[in-house]
Amino acid sequence: MAPSPLPVPNSTTSFWRTELHPIDDHRSTPELPSEVDIAIVGAGYAGASVVYHILDKSKAKGVPRPSIAILEARQACSGATGRNGGHLKPDPYNRPASLAVTHGFEIAAECASFEAATLPALKKVIEEEQIDCDFVLTRAVDALMTDSINERMKAGFDLLQKAGISVMDDVFYQGGPEAEQLSGVKGAKGCVTYSAGHLWPYKLICALLQKAVDAGVNLQTHTPVTRVSDKPDGEGYYTITTKERGSLKAKKIVYATNGYTSSILPEFENKIVPVKGICSHIVPRKPSCAPLPKNSYMIRWSPTEYEYLIPRLDGSIIVGGARSRFYSDLDSWYNTVGDDKLITTGNAHHHFDDYMQKVFKGWEDSEAYTENVWTGIMGYSSDGWPFIGPVPRRPNQFIIAGFTGHGMPQIFLSAKGIADMVVEGSSFKSTGVPRVYELTQERLDSKENAILASWAAHNQTQSRL
Repeated sequence: MAPSPLPVPNSTTSFWRTELHPIDDHRSTPELPSEVDIAIVGAGYAGASVVYHILDKSKAKGVPRPSIAILEARQACSGATGRNGGHLKPDPYNRPASLAVTHGFEIAAECASFEAATLPALKKVIEEEQIDCDFVLTRAVDALMTDSINERMKAGFDLLQKAGISVMDDVFYQGGPEAEQLSGVKGAKGCVTYSAGHLWPYKLICALLQKAVDAGVNLQTHTPVTRVSDKPDGEGYYTITTKERGSLKAKKIVYATNGYTSSILPEFENKIVPVKGICSHIVPRKPSCAPLPKNSYMIRWSPTEYEYLIPRLDGSIIVGGARSRFYSDLDSWYNTVGDDKLITTGNAHHHFDDYMQKVFKGWEDSEAYTENVWTGIMGYSSDGWPFIGPVPRRPNQFIIAGFTGHGMPQIFLSAKGIADMVVEGSSFKSTGVPRVYELTQERLDSKENAILASWAAHNQTQSRL
């Protein structure tokens, strides 16, 4: 598998990017700065969060901020975060249950607590910075649609609850006929609820970027990075080469490049794989016949097949997933950066037509229709966990990437850890970022590919049906 190419032009337009922020195509200066203290590659959630924490740290200590440049291949927040489902949904029980089996309860609790802490942390920033991003604090509902997935999720719930994992105090399971009544999802065999949020992600990230630019950070959109020098020069500066816009020097570099990481760092080939997903915006023609769901949702059919959904304040719905249509066809989603095209395998781009009428009680006469469908590229980690920390054999280079479609509850506090390492030279251990997130040479050398293993297991199960 070759390293991932750069982001493609003319990507599909997500709902979130229909109201563009003035910073979308911003360039702070006509030319690139000649040199900076810190270069951030990527102006999405990860890059914006790292800069936010660096500036916050400098302000708190009363010291001059370092000179910072943010280099973005396309527009601001035009990657995964600008194309996702709008969730801010920690996972307190599903992946932690698997982690408890493979790594023990302490690590499972560490990861669950870390994600849970992101919700109040981001809420605080949104309120203190007065960011208008439609943030709603709510409950997530995981509707479990088959007996097998219900039994699997209930077993994980019981495992963590019996172990006394603290985040489970906020998690509630309901099985039997009451599950359909509680969730509002037709045919639900069980459901799990817990605290979560949803928001307009593009508006959040652009607000953070605007505050950074106002503080003197140099943002350069439409500036793809193609190469970084292997070694620093005699003064400790790396040379960063861009496509068509020349080069600049930086003493420290943070890669917030997610699915595109191996285009610059070839050692991440097969370690962070670009994976394509699909999402939609649904609008009811008869809002009076469309009771707005009070929660955010995950509709689970199997471990690999699900939809994720949030209600919008205007009465519309954002829903993504549709994996049941295309997941078996590896070429349609694996190792691709083509978010300029929809996924048409199995008519996936029509999966959301009549979705609300079919799945949610009370929507039968809503005449809801799919107003828009788009795709996005996620960065899937080969072992399922993000890569955070110093890049081995590349002094003063750091990475925050590989969130496997689950970055919203993981990135913000991971970025705080990166800021600690970059600015203060903190050790990974002292940052509070979960141990399984740490980038190590052992993880880079591993031949494990959990993405393909999960796909193969899915296809084997399907062949038995």
